[in-house]
Amino acid sequence: MKLLSATLLTLSTITSFTSMAETLWSDTSATLLRGNDYEVGDNKRTVFTFEHVAGYSWGDSFLFVDRLQSANGDKETYAEIAPRFQISSYKNQAFENIYIATTAEIGEGFTHYLVGLGTKLNIPNFSFFNLNIYHRNNDSAKNNQQVTASWELPIGPLTYDGFIDYVIASSNETSSMNFTSQLKYNLAEHLNLKTKLFVGVEYVYWLNKFGIDGVDEKNLNLLVKYHF
Repeated sequence: MKLLSATLLTLSTITSFTSMAETLWSDTSATLLRGNDYEVGDNKRTVFTFEHVAGYSWGDSFLFVDRLQSANGDKETYAEIAPRFQISSYKNQAFENIYIATTAEIGEGFTHYLVGLGTKLNIPNFSFFNLNIYHRNNDSAKNNQQVTASWELPIGPLTYDGFIDYVIASSNETSSMNFTSQLKYNLAEHLNLKTKLFVGVEYVYWLNKFGIDGVDEKNLNLLVKYHF
């Protein structure tokens, strides 16, 4: 119930901004993942992910909802909602725009709220490269800080995208780094589809997962991702 309530509250806030603004672009997708090397809980899991990303006259937003089902029958839902509100349109060769960056991490029994500053880096050949620096207000641990980078890089017929979260240590958790990326191929043109249908792999390299010292996840997932 807490997960649903927090998700709906954050979505309603974004919707209120969106109703007063112009939508510049948007994308929605669904992904199916299967991996056998998860840490913390059962190691074999199937994950269904719904994602939506959009750009508005006020900034941009990204959200995803994961539904995880383990081979042992355990089920879990996790969501992140991350709007960024543009406060400057400053631009040079290195970066453009400055945002107030926010994120709500919503899981079973906890909600973490992150707030900080973000920008878009101008790196050749990348479709985008975003960088955010947050202060984390945690339910389940002492407050700390986080740096997040996300990117998309076309490589010929392939797409390589992903994110890195580096979370600074707190008094009751060690520092952690989650490097998750996907390498995928678009089958759409071979199937006469008007939208994208990717197949590929996702690789997770997560040091000190959830801030647990010594729990390192190295996890290869097979993926299918469809864009609406």
